[in-house]
Amino acid sequence: MVLKSASPKKNAEIIKKIKSGKLKVAIYGLGHVGAPLAAVWLRAGAHVIGVDKSKKVLAEARKGRTTIPEPLVNEAFRRGISSGRFKLYDDPIKASEDSYFKMICVPVLSHEQALSADLSAVSEVATMIGKGLKKGDVVSLNPSVPPGTTEDLIIPIIENESRLKVTSDFSMIYNPERIYEGRAVTDIEENYPAILSAVGPTSNEIAYTIYSHIFKKGVLLLDSIKTAEAEKLFEGVYRDVNIALANELAKFCEAAEIDFWQARDAANSQPYCHIHKPGIGVGGACIPVYPQFVLDVAKKINVLCEVTNISRSINDGMPAYCVRQAIRLLKFSELPKSTITILGLAFRGDVSDTRLSPTYSIIKELQRFGVKNIIIHDPLVSDDSSLSNFQNVDLTSDLRGALRNSNLVILSTDHQEYKKLGNKLLGNIPVYDGRGLLKNLGGKGKMFVIGQGNSNAK
Repeated sequence: MVLKSASPKKNAEIIKKIKSGKLKVAIYGLGHVGAPLAAVWLRAGAHVIGVDKSKKVLAEARKGRTTIPEPLVNEAFRRGISSGRFKLYDDPIKASEDSYFKMICVPVLSHEQALSADLSAVSEVATMIGKGLKKGDVVSLNPSVPPGTTEDLIIPIIENESRLKVTSDFSMIYNPERIYEGRAVTDIEENYPAILSAVGPTSNEIAYTIYSHIFKKGVLLLDSIKTAEAEKLFEGVYRDVNIALANELAKFCEAAEIDFWQARDAANSQPYCHIHKPGIGVGGACIPVYPQFVLDVAKKINVLCEVTNISRSINDGMPAYCVRQAIRLLKFSELPKSTITILGLAFRGDVSDTRLSPTYSIIKELQRFGVKNIIIHDPLVSDDSSLSNFQNVDLTSDLRGALRNSNLVILSTDHQEYKKLGNKLLGNIPVYDGRGLLKNLGGKGKMFVIGQGNSNAK
């Protein structure tokens, strides 16, 4: 699957022109994917055009800052600005006219964060790119999308707007992002090979040349774009299914009075076993979303994906299950007058991203049981507009204040900061640990750890 360059001279010339600025790289969307990619290209010596619909994002980028907290990105932006290699455009058509390589990095989720693919943003960008496309240009689609999106939607839009043909006039690449928030730049540059598939004149060679310049692990060139689109979804489905298995086993262990965490560690000492960690819910814009893309396509072609579907149901049901377990630490009659503290709003530990966070579902469940006072603590999230949908929910970065009058603590996000929780902070407050972060803490109050039940409170 790895393509070796057939024309070293020609390929070296393309990279030379990219570094000189004669051929520019345009990044459409400076969010969770686009900002790190822009940084990587700047670090590689390219001349980069950043494009975004948000005036705030562009204003921050012009100051050498990103709105997405990600290591190494701000530094790359600042150096790019000072050296004149990083320009910000609010005109996407002009950006297409002025660039050679265009990367579509906008999200595919709707504003309501629906799980099914909303392709309106990528379609809009493809339209603008097409209006400015020149013969010989290269376009790359980078978000995770349902199989068939590139060939059935994006290419026809670009061809229609540009009056050019992908078979003879320009190259189209599909390259799914493969990043982990908090280490995105390192993932691109060092940790994973690029997954590529392309159509167009000498497109495979061009794709290899361009991406080999920033991916030190090389590239894997797949035979079809649809296969490359499916590959990225498979990564998410694999994790979702295995998390569901861990959740099922954790619930079994609680009922059977078995320590899931010890059993898991012992089982995973066998090299063919890799049981994932259970948790209070699966959030973010990746793992809970990609299986739905597969299920949507499967429904259209009349194929059953039962394991994928059941796993989604198991993981979606975890917040409600965990809340039912957590409130057992209080008297049911006391719930309406209790103050419950949720530790963590981000969907995952040590990031500030709240997209599809299970904490939202936890709030809904608690309020369904009549809880009127909810405090959320997160060390990385200082403001969140989605919380305006709830009444009597306060967000704070003051951990001591969040715990001061609490009757129950629910740990929802595995921020490393919470590992420092001890008796001085928690006192006699009952704790439900939905991430297994505090399983060795002990403490004065009752503690219910997912997969262990009340074993720590005995």
